[in-house]
Amino acid sequence: MDEEILRVHEPIHFSEAIAHMVFHAHRPYASSTFDNSDEIRIAVQNHMYVLPSYSSLHITGRLTKADGTSVVAKTELVNNGICFLFEELHYELNGVEIDRCKNVGLTPVMKGYTSLTPSQKHSLENAGWFDVDATGEQTDANGYFDVNIPLKLLLGFFEDYNKIVVNARHELVLTRSNTDHNAIIQSEQEDYKMTLTKVEWLIPYVRASDQHRIPLLNLIKTDKALTLTFRTWSLYEYPRLPATSKHTWTVKTSSRLEKPRYVILGFQTKRQNKKDQNASHFDHVKLRDVKLYLNSQCYPYGHLNLNMTNNQFALLYDMYSRFQTAYYGKEAEPLLSKTEFLNYAPLVVIDCSKQNELLKTGPVDVRLEFESQENFPAETTAYCLIMHDRLVDYSPLSGNVIKRV
Repeated sequence: MDEEILRVHEPIHFSEAIAHMVFHAHRPYASSTFDNSDEIRIAVQNHMYVLPSYSSLHITGRLTKADGTSVVAKTELVNNGICFLFEELHYELNGVEIDRCKNVGLTPVMKGYTSLTPSQKHSLENAGWFDVDATGEQTDANGYFDVNIPLKLLLGFFEDYNKIVVNARHELVLTRSNTDHNAIIQSEQEDYKMTLTKVEWLIPYVRASDQHRIPLLNLIKTDKALTLTFRTWSLYEYPRLPATSKHTWTVKTSSRLEKPRYVILGFQTKRQNKKDQNASHFDHVKLRDVKLYLNSQCYPYGHLNLNMTNNQFALLYDMYSRFQTAYYGKEAEPLLSKTEFLNYAPLVVIDCSKQNELLKTGPVDVRLEFESQENFPAETTAYCLIMHDRLVDYSPLSGNVIKRV
């Protein structure tokens, strides 16, 4: 630092590698409709250079009563409610799916509660995120809503891969949910109607400067395979936990390169498809302890000894607050206070990124063991969000895409 303040003769450097960047709006195919269970496809044809990590979904619509004209009185959108209107989202490169989000409402909520920060509040409002205990703030007095959701909030590829993609065909495929009950909460029973009027993909087209364009063209000419590296998010669901106080869940068997790096566990009791319950919130179910097993290796090593009734969950909140430092390598700024965490999103965040050599040689069984102070309540669903590495190779000239994992 002392030397830097003396370097008065250092030349000034301006970054002019990007000659031009402009956002283009891409709409779904003409035959697409936005009703429940419909598939919505949005394609970006072979433009030379695009920057997917800066792209977003622009969605407009209206929440009304069943007649489609009058405004609802007792129905409001929940936090991130627009995403709950979609059941599935996947991203294709040259016709090959490379990333997928299952349950487009719940997956970004679980990831967002752990990843987002209070300083992002204003930009999150534009994406349909509000205070965790807020409802209804996404619509105006006439029921209209207009959100622009960065795709980095929905898919790991858009969050992690921040380079351009060269000479490829891109496609987003969204599937509307068969019901909109998870997107809303009602204080009293009333019929409602959710109407989407616009769904478009905003993606930046990039033009490189002459100095950088020639090396890129030479690279395309060689048709050398380029590697996309990112962390994908996979959501697993245990629909109904048995009425016991201790349960073992064999989540999946992972390949060598698909081992979990981070695992987030959450519980919901009587929230799915219930119009009087907030589907963006989670329940602590009086959890006492959680263990993640990768074959015989367990995380965390010690017991948590939680007691929600007696306000003993400091270790659980510490695991939650340390996620940003481990995942992003930055100082943690938790989105939720300790009280908000307990009341609205008591998620179990397990860092299993440090693994011994035995887990690098073959398949890995992912198993969760958790117990509660009492039997799990009826209609309790467990959700496990696993974040793991993914490698994809694509050739910019021939268009070949190979998923290595």
